Amino acid sequence: MDEYQVVINGAEQYSVWPAGREVPAGWRAEGFAGGKEACLAHIDEVWTDMRPLSTR
Repeated sequence: MDEYQVVINGAEQYSVWPAGREVPAGWRAEGFAGGKEACLAHIDEVWTDMRPLSTR
């Protein structure tokens, strides 16, 4: 199974990124890792307001 991690940017938007790869500039590891479906489920739980931080 491929391993992924949840990443978050400065606007508090979430994404899934392959574990072991360097996180792109402007993003940081959020702290959750696992299979892709598990990461997506985690994002569904924690990302309740999909608007960028600047518009909230």
